[in-house]
Amino acid sequence: MVTFLVSALLFLPVLSHAKELYLYRERDGTQWITDHWLPPNKYVYIGKYGRPQAVLSCRGLTKSDLEARATHYEDAIARHAGAFEVDPVLVKAVMRVESCFDHKAVSRVGAQGLMQLMPFTARDLGVKDSFDPEQNIRGGVQYLSQMLKLFSNNRQLALAAYNAGPGAVSKYNGVPPYKETKSYLVKVAAQYDSYKAAEKLKAETP
Repeated sequence: MVTFLVSALLFLPVLSHAKELYLYRERDGTQWITDHWLPPNKYVYIGKYGRPQAVLSCRGLTKSDLEARATHYEDAIARHAGAFEVDPVLVKAVMRVESCFDHKAVSRVGAQGLMQLMPFTARDLGVKDSFDPEQNIRGGVQYLSQMLKLFSNNRQLALAAYNAGPGAVSKYNGVPPYKETKSYLVKVAAQYDSYKAAEKLKAETP
């Protein structure tokens, strides 16, 4: 839910031209749009008003906050992962690293939604609205499946291609020497192992 603070609500048409507006979030998910800073002990700063950048989508979230978000998409992840024969745990790990399960996230280069699809990639995959969770998950899983098939089910190369593009992986005949891509692989692997361990523990618990 997005709520306007009084100062922003009363003068929004003026403020949108005269001042910068800021977006904040409370623990319960309520979002506030205002023209002034709010106390950090109660509000989490997301960024300037508009769709939040992906990196800002994770700010101030606890592990339980993230799991609460992920719960909304588990059925869609399982369904599309099954349809495209991709490990659903891998899909969840990718989504966690890409957007922190924020379907409105936008990266600094324009990637959109839960699985951070670039507009041209989304178009090729038949995704008409990247901010629609169902379409975005389907497109992201389909693209991940394509990368896995292209690189003979080598998960590292497929993930590198998902992050940097298949052309970069082919050019370097392996993981591209990009700091961002190397960091991305480490983060996805860590999330994947964490989710797998949680699944195992759940299965072993009476």
